[in-house]
Amino acid sequence: MKLSDLQRECAQLVIERQGDCEVTQPFMDSRVKTTGGLFFCISGARFDAHEFAAQAVSNGAAALVVERLLPLDVPQLLVQDTRMAFGPMCAALYGYPARQMKMVGITGTKGKTTTSYLLKSILECAGMKCGLIGTTGNMIGHTFISSHMTTPEAHELQGLLRHMADEQVQAVVMEVSAHATAMHRVDGIRYDVGCYTNLSQDHLDYFGTMDKYFQAKKAFFSPCFVHSAALNVDDETTKDILGDIQVPCLRFGICTNADVYARDIEISENGVHFRLCVANRGECDIRLKMTGIFNVYNALTAAAAALMLDVSLDDIARGLENVRAVPGRAEMLSTDTPYKVLLDYSHSPDALENILKSVRDFTRNRVIVMFGCGGDRDHGKRPLMGEISGRLADYSILTSDNPRSEDPYEILAAIEEGIRPTGAKYTVIENRREAIRHALETACAGDVVVLAGKGHETYQEIRGKKYPFDEKKLVQELLMEMRADH
Repeated sequence: MKLSDLQRECAQLVIERQGDCEVTQPFMDSRVKTTGGLFFCISGARFDAHEFAAQAVSNGAAALVVERLLPLDVPQLLVQDTRMAFGPMCAALYGYPARQMKMVGITGTKGKTTTSYLLKSILECAGMKCGLIGTTGNMIGHTFISSHMTTPEAHELQGLLRHMADEQVQAVVMEVSAHATAMHRVDGIRYDVGCYTNLSQDHLDYFGTMDKYFQAKKAFFSPCFVHSAALNVDDETTKDILGDIQVPCLRFGICTNADVYARDIEISENGVHFRLCVANRGECDIRLKMTGIFNVYNALTAAAAALMLDVSLDDIARGLENVRAVPGRAEMLSTDTPYKVLLDYSHSPDALENILKSVRDFTRNRVIVMFGCGGDRDHGKRPLMGEISGRLADYSILTSDNPRSEDPYEILAAIEEGIRPTGAKYTVIENRREAIRHALETACAGDVVVLAGKGHETYQEIRGKKYPFDEKKLVQELLMEMRADH
């Protein structure tokens, strides 16, 4: 595409153009080697990329997108805000791939990943080839593509969508994080359906306040982003979205009057059985193979989105029931032990409370939880999670999560501030491997051991380095060691 053509496509974003040339892929890292690339000089919290524009040019950039014209002998597009221009211009450069597919975006603190897997399964039952973008990785049909963030940066996202469209994907289900909306990563995409799962404390290290965090999610439901919306009316923040919504919406829930709802809910360690009811459309039985009331909400989210895409109730039921597990989400591990071991990604106060309450519903004996808190992240949630584990678990094992650059013992001390006043039984074992071994050695018949915090992750980040750490594999290794010892 010529730079002048890009200017015409995004005329509302461009102040002026100097020079013209053919440009290929967009990029934002000046160290990347390219031929004919378009370098976006994005100003961040730590760096101003305008200072690295010369490096980008020396590495092959044919042109620049800038907030101030630079004394470099290459064509330049001058814009008000390079970050805001990045998404729409990436979409244009890749030929607007999202317009060739049905697009569903899921936002909310919890449930995005599980909902995306459930909805992908439903759409596949309806005969569509489906793409998935999210925390555990990306998929084209059943082909897995690794990923390093929930919602990729705009150039990676648009490149991935282009790849999906070229592979004849008909529908894309993707997680849309609050960071993604705040940082304009999804600008340039209009979703057929936007889903809202819930809001609870998380990411305050970035957003500062719960209101700013919520506003980032609420902004997704503007008509410039979504054609229609599926909203959880049991979450108290939804009324704020409903008060300003300007697109058609379906409301789903359990406790509040809703268009899509569940009744006759039965929860066991093997899953959830409930009746899915849709106003003016009928109802059907659902037997989820995943447990927990939160998975009823995830199923309702997926069902509501599917209904807005005109999928039948039969396909919705089949799709929901086809999913056996989602990586690291309330995942019951195969252990051949008299106790259960459950792996879950819960790393926020509300998520930890949800998983412990759900496990309590079917545990015949004790609930044992092992968890920690990530370093360089929201400090305020540490004592909150300590209090929750003390209140809801019979025994807590406090350990390291991803301490990153922080002293792990300082993180553990903050968790202890919350658990100590509850008077609950707990121990501190900083080494996560040893903490898991202790949990397995401590468990008795009828207990449920919850390994919380890392879920699908296969690494532990310590002092800037990632070390291999796959809890699914580690549990099997430890059980083999323990059996050999006896």
